[in-house]
Amino acid sequence: MAPLRLVLATGNSGKAREFARLLGDGFVVEPLPATVSLPEETGRTFAENALLKAAATAAALGGGAAVLADDSGVTVDALGGRPGVQSARYAGEAADDDANNQRLLADLAGCSDRRASFVCALALVLPGGVLMTAEGRLPGSIVTTPRGAGGFGYDPLFQPDGCDITVAEMQDGQKDAVSHRARAVAALRERLGDRGRGA
Repeated sequence: MAPLRLVLATGNSGKAREFARLLGDGFVVEPLPATVSLPEETGRTFAENALLKAAATAAALGGGAAVLADDSGVTVDALGGRPGVQSARYAGEAADDDANNQRLLADLAGCSDRRASFVCALALVLPGGVLMTAEGRLPGSIVTTPRGAGGFGYDPLFQPDGCDITVAEMQDGQKDAVSHRARAVAALRERLGDRGRGA
């Protein structure tokens, strides 16, 4: 069976590299064309935002390409699930990873309950309009000081349950074995069946 060609509906280079590793055999991963603009993320959930991006990108490409979109972020119990869908913009529309991390640490200052989850929702649109969705979660906690130089986003603050290091301190292989994106991709592969297993 020929590999499935996928356009990734993301402008985040870190996510693109991670998905290329996670999808591996059976897929040819292509970046989002520069001519395609992603829609505003107006959904109330990660799944709604992933669907918005997948559908808009598939339409912009004329419906002839398979498109994979994700929306992901961190939810913190003590903050009522925030940052949630605002994870990428937690410290403001133009915020970078460091600003978002500092905002999260400030909001949790003095808080003993630091339980959190990384969440990834995937939406795949296949040629012909077939839609598949999947979700992955990684439970953990928010540390008090950023640690590690790897990864992106909230990785320096997130320590998975059962680990003594943050995601940013992990090697790629360690992260790919446990991450919320890895779990979402595994669930999506199950739904794809033989199409997700390559030739």
